[in-house]
Amino acid sequence: MLTKEELPECPVATTVQLIGSKWKLLILRNLLQRPWRFNELRKSLEGISQKVLTDSLRSMEADGLITRTVYPEVPPRVEYALSDLGQSMRPIIQVMEDWGMDYKKKR
Repeated sequence: MLTKEELPECPVATTVQLIGSKWKLLILRNLLQRPWRFNELRKSLEGISQKVLTDSLRSMEADGLITRTVYPEVPPRVEYALSDLGQSMRPIIQVMEDWGMDYKKKR
């Protein structure tokens, strides 16, 4: 997680730095629906490697966008969900979805 001093001065650049990768956006999209387990996410994101998913989830957790809950079961169950900060991304993702649908209609 970057400190405030390490973040870009431009707020748009800060947002892009936090969620600008293809995979992070798609992870956010999924987590807006409900909490997901690791393998569910991996299966739903065609083409993502286990390493990239792990790195993305760790980064998003460190940035405060998601939470990771480990349930004390055998075998252990881990779920990823959006934090309150991550939930605040909902309008951004919704506008992106609306724009994408509109673009497809016009093409």
